[in-house]
Amino acid sequence: MGSGIPPKRPLFCLKWPWDDANSNANPLNSSCSSGPPWLFKSFQTVASLALTSLGSISKPQTRTPLHFSSKTKGLSGEEQGELEQRALACALANGKDATVIEFYSPKCSLCNSMVDFVGHVENKNADWLNVVMADAENDKWLPELLHYDIKYVPCFVLLDEHGRALAKTGVPNSRLHVVAGVSHLLKIKRPSQR
Repeated sequence: MGSGIPPKRPLFCLKWPWDDANSNANPLNSSCSSGPPWLFKSFQTVASLALTSLGSISKPQTRTPLHFSSKTKGLSGEEQGELEQRALACALANGKDATVIEFYSPKCSLCNSMVDFVGHVENKNADWLNVVMADAENDKWLPELLHYDIKYVPCFVLLDEHGRALAKTGVPNSRLHVVAGVSHLLKIKRPSQR
């Protein structure tokens, strides 16, 4: 009894939710951990991810303009890319008529000058349009860069409600040229005024 050797733990633990009441009565007889069974932990994880996703999709999206230099300082490149990709997934899942992906570079002065314009476009067309930012220098966006043939920044790609590319802006010669390109993209998918 006083040998100081801890009891041998089983290789795996079969534990059921109804066993929690019994294990609280005599904790010495319980050789399993106090958490839920591993199978239920998996379900809890999947359910919490689903609820989080649904919660973020159902909330109205309000956008504050991005300032690349201050936003990206706190996040690693991997975290920033993952955050942007989640934003794209939510945008495509929320049922709006169109999504515009803006491929940018944090080092691009023209991209930085477009932040307020893009925020204005998104707020003005929030009832039918999503706008998602994608850092073209981030490796996480490489498949999209290749798929949409992105060779310059800023570049805006218009997607329909099913995520299919409809058009993209041309080579950015000036800020005015980019603004005109975005305006033409929006005309393609803008709902008719009633």
